[in-house]
Amino acid sequence: MATKTVVITNDTGIHTRPGNEFVGEAKKFESTVTLKANGKEINGKSLLKLLSLGAKKGTEVTIVTEGADADKAAAKLADVLANLKD
Repeated sequence: MATKTVVITNDTGIHTRPGNEFVGEAKKFESTVTLKANGKEINGKSLLKLLSLGAKKGTEVTIVTEGADADKAAAKLADVLANLKD
């Protein structure tokens, strides 16, 4: 299991376009991907669940990955969240 915490810096937060980018990367990994933010815990491989987080600029998001490639997945997905584009 691996855990990383990232603060969303994208001005518009996580919406459809950056959400698709994140989910696309998450699906490349074997590990399960769970995101925690705003008191919610969701499957990071589901766009609808990701959008339900309501993560805006300044939201702290914790990524938890479990599986064979957990460390690699957590590092890559944290980088994706930290560098989201509009």
